[in-house]
This record gives sequence, C-alpha cells and structure tokens, in this order.
Amino acid sequence: AKADEDDKILGLEGGADDYITKPFSKRELLARVKAQLRRNNVVDDAELIVGDLSVNLTSHQVTLAGEAVHLGPTEYRLLEHFLKHQDRVYSREQLLNRIWRNNPDVDERTVDVHIRRLRKALAVADYDKFIHTVRGAGYRFTMK
Repeated sequence: AKADEDDKILGLEGGADDYITKPFSKRELLARVKAQLRRNNVVDDAELIVGDLSVNLTSHQVTLAGEAVHLGPTEYRLLEHFLKHQDRVYSREQLLNRIWRNNPDVDERTVDVHIRRLRKALAVADYDKFIHTVRGAGYRFTMK
C-alpha cells in the first residue's frame, strides 16, 4: 500500500493531480472525479472550454473566439495539457516527459520552440498572455 506520506508527496510532485489511498469508498472516488472535472473546466468528455478557447478532444479541433486555430500536433498536445492542468507550473523536463514521452532525441530547448509556436497561434485573440514563463521553474497556463 502506498499510503505513506512520502509516497503521496512523490506522486503529487511527480505530476499527479490527486492521490487516493486504499481503502476508499465509491462515493469518495466519485466526489474526487467530479471535483477534478470542475477544476479543469471540462464540459463533457469531448471538449475543454476556457473562456473563448475551445478544444475538441475527439476531433482535435481548436477554436478561439469562434475562429479555427491551426496547431501542429505537438502544440495541440501542449495546449490540451495546459488546459487540463491550469495554474500549475511544469518544468521543461516535466513537459518533455508528458508531451514527448521521454524521447532521447528531443532537447529541453525544444519545449521553448513549441511554447513560442503555441503562443503565436493564440495571439490572434490575445490568449498568448495566459501562457506564463516562470523563471527558473517552467511554464504555466492561467487565466488569472
């Protein structure tokens, strides 16, 4: 059983959004899932909506202020990740692990290039300002 405090902290610091230990009830699990969906602004299983930004998870279509936004596959994955995990800072290494799946051929600075491309695509409606560079730490998407 991974109920030890150190295990919980490692899991949360490693990127988990929540950590539940056994035994747990179905009611607790359902309440945690609902809370997570509320936090992530998930309308349904197929769409993320944040302000005027909409990401269809089934068709991979992105719209901003009603206009289609054309993203490359990597920028799309970055945007999806940021929308699902708003207000949280991710280091380049964490983004490499999550978006590029530890590909040894990808350099940390590649993250910067794709963040720049994503910002450029979102700039049409001034949404580039929501992707923050946190000096010495990484990147964060926040509407605040």
